[in-house]
Amino acid sequence: MSKTFAIAFGIGIVCIAIAVAGVFYMQRGAQVALQAKVLKLRIVPLDENSSLAVLDFRLANNSDYQFMVRGVTVVMINAGGAEMEGATVSETDARRVFAGIPTLGQKYNDTLIMNDKIPPHASWDRMVAARFDVPEDKLAARKRLVIRVEEVDGKVVEIPDK
Repeated sequence: MSKTFAIAFGIGIVCIAIAVAGVFYMQRGAQVALQAKVLKLRIVPLDENSSLAVLDFRLANNSDYQFMVRGVTVVMINAGGAEMEGATVSETDARRVFAGIPTLGQKYNDTLIMNDKIPPHASWDRMVAARFDVPEDKLAARKRLVIRVEEVDGKVVEIPDK
């Protein structure tokens, strides 16, 4: 193998590596993905067999495209690992719940609802409330609560409380 061929081959490999790195750099915001974190969790009893969980959370859309919400659910994972989906509370009902249950405190954020459009490179504070058919002590002793946000294209983002 000649010395000039080896130099030309090395230069060709470097050029290809630069081109591939450029493509990856240009596509860095092309995938819609949310980063999220639960800020506050409040649990209150509704009666002896049911409770309400209110989760305040922060969403960040770091992509170049908007994220359109198809649906939001809250799932409780108990100590045994079994999942139980809660009944999600609408925005108008959430206002009534906060007015009717003063132990919940203040309603800080709007509820994340269907058809909400999170703009590119934006950060939102939102909340979701869900009713579970378990007593307050069992909900408080859960393994984890997970907020599932589904995008219109079918992608699901899970936001754990712990």
